[in-house]
Amino acid sequence: MPLARLLSLVVPPLCVSCGDAAPLHQPLCRECLGGLRWLSFEQPLAGTGVAVWAAVSYEGAARALVRALKFRGAVGLVDAMAAQMAANAPPGLLEGRSLVPVPLHAARRRRRGFNQALEIARALSRRAGLPLMDCLERVSGGARESQVGRGREDRLSALHGRFRMRAGAPVPLRALLVDDVVTTGSTLGACAAALAAAGVREVGAVAYARTPGR
Repeated sequence: MPLARLLSLVVPPLCVSCGDAAPLHQPLCRECLGGLRWLSFEQPLAGTGVAVWAAVSYEGAARALVRALKFRGAVGLVDAMAAQMAANAPPGLLEGRSLVPVPLHAARRRRRGFNQALEIARALSRRAGLPLMDCLERVSGGARESQVGRGREDRLSALHGRFRMRAGAPVPLRALLVDDVVTTGSTLGACAAALAAAGVREVGAVAYARTPGR
């Protein structure tokens, strides 16, 4: 019997959301997985006009997954998140695109130790067979404070001009921005503007979750 399977019988994996026993290699128990609110193919444009699709609503177990990734460093969760995104994506969305992760501010990345958007993009790249192009960066001196709780106009003002192409980075022809959660869409809009200024012809976006009502 494989060691992982043997250990799971002694110490079963626990659900990230409720703490109950979860299936092997799965971050959620069957009840919490069944409680995810899957989003339809047709979704509103982000606040700045970027076409964005997210797999689930940012509530309940989905919120627990994202928070465990970002604030507890549970990077291993990205495989399950990317699997859910790939399995439920609209037809054609994950074809002929280059995945571009939304960059994290350098100070926050040093403190956290990783960029959650990049980790999700890597997992999605492996699963969907798409090229990963980590070609965007935040401009030095950009706003470091969290965008949580800000309105759309405040977010747009804080993020204006805060992203650019990395020096010498190849320019993707068709880009698909990747982030963990979309709320107002202001970050995606600022990233899309930087890509368009560099000559990218088509920019869309995907996220694991979307804030309800956005």
